[in-house]
Amino acid sequence: MRSTKEIVLENRTITAVNALNLSGKAGEAAKILLGDDEIRALQECANMVSIKRLGYNDHGPVHMRTVAQNTVIMMGLLKEADIKTSLETEDSGNFEDSLVAALMAGCLHDVGMSVGRQDHEIHGCYIAAPIMDRLLKKLYPGDLPKRILLRSLALEGIAGHMGNRVIHSLEAGVILVADGCDMEKGRARIPMAISLGPRVGDIHKYSANSIEAVRISRGQEKPIRIEVSMSSEVGLFQVEEVLLGKIAASTAKGYIELYALLEGGEPKRYL
Repeated sequence: MRSTKEIVLENRTITAVNALNLSGKAGEAAKILLGDDEIRALQECANMVSIKRLGYNDHGPVHMRTVAQNTVIMMGLLKEADIKTSLETEDSGNFEDSLVAALMAGCLHDVGMSVGRQDHEIHGCYIAAPIMDRLLKKLYPGDLPKRILLRSLALEGIAGHMGNRVIHSLEAGVILVADGCDMEKGRARIPMAISLGPRVGDIHKYSANSIEAVRISRGQEKPIRIEVSMSSEVGLFQVEEVLLGKIAASTAKGYIELYALLEGGEPKRYL
C-alpha cells in the first residue's frame, strides 16, 4: 500500500510535469512509472535490502519519487532558461523526450539495490531495461529508434548516478544531482531508529539527520539554485562530501548555484 508521503510526491511530480505545458507524453510517462506495480515492488525490495539488511538510509519508493520530483523541477528550470538538453542539441529528440528518459531514470535509478549495494547502479541497468521497453512501447509505438535512444539515455542516468563514472548527457547530469539532493532528515529516520550501536558509515546518517530542507528554485546568476538548510554543522558533511561531489561530476554543474544555510546564520555559497 502506498504511503501518504508517496502519494504527495506522486501528485507533486505529475503537477510539475503538467505545468510545463508539453504534449502530454511526459505526463503519461509519469503516471505509468508512478503507478506501476512491478516498479514499486522493486523499489520496496531495494528499500528492504538497504535498510534492514545493510542498515543504510532510504532507497525505496519515497526516495525514488523524490528524485523524480527533483528531476522534473530542475529540467523545468533549465527549459525556462533556454538551456537545451543533449537530445535537443543533437537534433535527435525534443525536450519532452529528454524528460521522459529522465523520469524513467529517476524512478528506477536505485532498483539495483534489490540485489545489493556493490555495483547497484550496474545491476539497476539490466533490471530496468525490460521495464523501460515495456513503458516505451506504450509511449512510442512504431518508433523503435526513438525507444532505443531514450532507453539508452535513461540507462546512462542510472549507471552514472553515483558520480563515479563519466557521463556525457545533460539529462544524466540532472539525475546525478537530483539524487544527491535527497538528503533531508526523514531519509535517515528508519536506520537512526533501529541502530543497535556505532558502525562504519554512521556519519552519513547523523549528517543527513541534521538536514532540515533542500529547496530547488530559480537561481540569481544560474538557472538552478539549491539551498540546503540544516540544524547542525554536521550537515555540512552531507553537503561537502555527497552533494558537492555529485554536482562536480555532473554535466549540469555550470547551471547550478549551491548554498548551505545553518539555522540563525548567513547562507554559505559553494557554487
